[in-house]
Amino acid sequence: MTSASDTAAPTHGDSKLRQAITGPLLYLFILGDVLGAGIYALMGTLSEDVGGALWAPLVLALLLALLTAGSYAELVTKYPKAGGAAVFAERAYKVPLVSFLVGFSMLAAGVTSAAGLSLAFAGDYLGTFVDLPPVPTAIVFLALIACLNARGISDSLKSNVVMTIIEVSGLVIVIVVVAVMLGGGGGDVSRVGAFPADANPALATLSAAIVAYYSFVGFETSANVAEEVREPRRVYPKALFGALATAGVVYVLVGLASSIALPASELEGSSGPLLAVVSASGVPIPDWVFSLIALVAVANGALLTMIMASRVTYGMAEQRLLPAVLAKVLPNRRTPWTAIVATTVVAMLLTLVGDVGTLAETVVLLLLFVFISTNVAVLVLRRDRVEHEHFRVWTFVPVLGVASCVLLLTQQSGQVWLYAALLLAVGVVLYSVSRATRGRGRDQGNT
Repeated sequence: MTSASDTAAPTHGDSKLRQAITGPLLYLFILGDVLGAGIYALMGTLSEDVGGALWAPLVLALLLALLTAGSYAELVTKYPKAGGAAVFAERAYKVPLVSFLVGFSMLAAGVTSAAGLSLAFAGDYLGTFVDLPPVPTAIVFLALIACLNARGISDSLKSNVVMTIIEVSGLVIVIVVVAVMLGGGGGDVSRVGAFPADANPALATLSAAIVAYYSFVGFETSANVAEEVREPRRVYPKALFGALATAGVVYVLVGLASSIALPASELEGSSGPLLAVVSASGVPIPDWVFSLIALVAVANGALLTMIMASRVTYGMAEQRLLPAVLAKVLPNRRTPWTAIVATTVVAMLLTLVGDVGTLAETVVLLLLFVFISTNVAVLVLRRDRVEHEHFRVWTFVPVLGVASCVLLLTQQSGQVWLYAALLLAVGVVLYSVSRATRGRGRDQGNT
């Protein structure tokens, strides 16, 4: 991977957004979003396919994620604008409908994930400490997240620093207590290479990697805050690959610790596998500690997701793919307040549905289409020369990135494909209404 061009990097000083994100803040932003809350339940799901070899699908998933991450690194440093994949699609394909649907898929992913996370926050995790009605609590939680988001990207990411440290500390606790367990003669190291007796190791690893891949999804969120990053050409690739590598190492160590501490049969049957691992270690850590860490992880995921959703909305409004009112920013804070309000209201409405599980799976499928679009856009935009220096990925990387996404798409169920088609149909309708409204506005302006 190399750099292209010889002139200075852009300052994107004409942006209405404040460039307040430094390299360390961006690294922790990506790390916090990738680690997320999913890892606290992931090991039980993976063990169903690979038994004790939990590290294998995690390594494969990391390699697949790095392929598409390479494409994001090139395009973000080449076009450091809010909107991420939608902006890349607009430049590459020159078809407004395609750009809209790519951005719409990201928006759907953001608001649905935030709704699901807010319900998770208001459910069993919070129930450990206080008994409150889930839906009203989730709505209040989203309102608080919106206030922090509107306060400013710097304050939001400083909060993310604290929450990410707490989030990672929970995983470090798992690793340390199992190390103590091993030192005391407990655990069984032989389990780390034991696949289920009736499983083909290669097929089992691929099947589990599809689940593990979702745990690395989140790095694409950083593309939507590129306009608020200082010197994106210099800091973005380092922060992106550094965060993914860190998350991969942590995941693999947690996977090894889990299989050493407990047999696969016990991990499969646990709704809180990491809590079960800590309990099995014999190290006296209260259960409420993990509930608190999980709450912080969920809150951090919701904050980062809503930052992404609001920036996608703002970027699409700037590109005239959504109404211009969604591009308004607060005069002093310079945050996209109308986009924050709009995405928060939609997320609040989705909490009323209660069950967003199938929709969340559908959104993941749509994210794979976004990744395909981004990988292809890298190749298409190679002929578009820019004046500033930017990161350049090896050509075979986006090609393999497309292949990896297609491979993952083949594993989705027919029901999920149906929901995706319906969601895209809704997007087409919204796009048509937006164009018709703009057309009437131009006609009235000419009379």
